[in-house]
Amino acid sequence: MRFKRVAAVAAAATLALGLSACGGDSDEGTGSGDKNFKAGSTMERLNKAQKIKVGTKIDQPGFGQKGLSGKPEGFDVEIAKLIVKELGIPEDKIEFIETPSKVREDKIVDGSVDLVAATYTINDKRKERIAFAGPYYEAGQNIMVKKDDSSITGPDSFKAGDKKVCSVTGSTPAEEIKKYVKDVGSQLVLFDTYDKCRDALKGGQVDAVTTDNVILLGYIAKDEASFKMAGDNFTKEPYGIGVKKEDTDFRNFINDTLEKAFQDGSWKKAWDNTAGKFGATLGDPPAIDRY
Repeated sequence: MRFKRVAAVAAAATLALGLSACGGDSDEGTGSGDKNFKAGSTMERLNKAQKIKVGTKIDQPGFGQKGLSGKPEGFDVEIAKLIVKELGIPEDKIEFIETPSKVREDKIVDGSVDLVAATYTINDKRKERIAFAGPYYEAGQNIMVKKDDSSITGPDSFKAGDKKVCSVTGSTPAEEIKKYVKDVGSQLVLFDTYDKCRDALKGGQVDAVTTDNVILLGYIAKDEASFKMAGDNFTKEPYGIGVKKEDTDFRNFINDTLEKAFQDGSWKKAWDNTAGKFGATLGDPPAIDRY
């Protein structure tokens, strides 16, 4: 009996030594499953927790809209899922949090979300508070009007001062259209979601809705009898993933993940299954800005 006990102890010690050797040095970090991340990094924290909070929108067809399941669906959502997969976290452990334009930076800064994928245009003003990975897509601002309206042909149509245009508070399109309206106070109508702008256009409270072309194409695809585009794109809107400003390691990890998705076909597949169904053009993968 004594011999068996000694043998058991020796075997346990050997197993422990082997596991320690496989684990590597402590400063290399650890992770669940087959993932191994830098110690103290956001990637390690999220992987160990096996859960993540993702900020997105729920009112934008093709990019982030609440589906029949009650969960967001769209290109932004699929891009977020690709990142989460690389973190070694199951898809059902993602908590999607509605993140309208006006609160995106706030939710990143205060830690309410771990990242934001929400038609989030990269610009210098936002970089003062947060950081961006990407871009993973380049859209362009456009205008949606009623199907029978031929009076609006582009942003210059608002210079006369007799047309009302709707956009979303805190969005890049809302700021851009201010360059064209004669009287911001009376012409520019702002809501917290684009669904409300669409409803206002359909109800005759405004004459147009302006945001990125891919979002408008989604609305038009769902109601071709009511809406159409008016003119061409008049801006370039590179979409990025928002993270905390100081988190360079996490930003680099997301950039690596995006470049992998560009190369292995998962980026295109995500597009084809979402926004691509509405007729928008994907184009070539954009160049990642590793600033």
